[in-house]
Amino acid sequence: MPRLVLFNKPMNVLSQFTDAKSPTPRATLSDFIDRPGIYPAGRLDRDSEGLMLLTDDGRLQARIADPKHKMQKTYLVQVEGAPTEADLDPLRRGLTLKDGPTKPARARLIDAPELWERDPPVRFRKSVPDAWIEISIREGRNRQVRRMTAAAGFPTLRLVRWRIGDWALDGLAPGEWREIVV
Repeated sequence: MPRLVLFNKPMNVLSQFTDAKSPTPRATLSDFIDRPGIYPAGRLDRDSEGLMLLTDDGRLQARIADPKHKMQKTYLVQVEGAPTEADLDPLRRGLTLKDGPTKPARARLIDAPELWERDPPVRFRKSVPDAWIEISIREGRNRQVRRMTAAAGFPTLRLVRWRIGDWALDGLAPGEWREIVV
């Protein structure tokens, strides 16, 4: 029976178990998870937070991480500015980034979600509004959601991956994990 670990990766944690090449120590998955034989199914940038899946099953890992399987990933994204529904149309149509066009995303404005405090906190500026968008994509290029919101004119301030396929972050505080049977 494959093991699957759902982990709420805090900000400033690398999505790998070691960081031997860094001259200064940085937090890694091994600071939180002590389960031999499991490996990340995909990555999440150091400055992003939220759901990571880890497994001991290579086929499951490929099904989760490989873009050819088109597993949907949903992000809660705090952006700088005050986008309208019409401002989200480029995300919904797909836009062209330096590495080529993106597939259309699902994007909608949402109320600010009830999330944990982030450390360090998001920079707050009284003169610049911010808003929250829920974005779902079926790709996974490097920093793709951040690059998409910037290309649409609304730079990302905070990015939390909430869902991967049928698995969600519900009930997991930053740094917490739970193992489930798949």
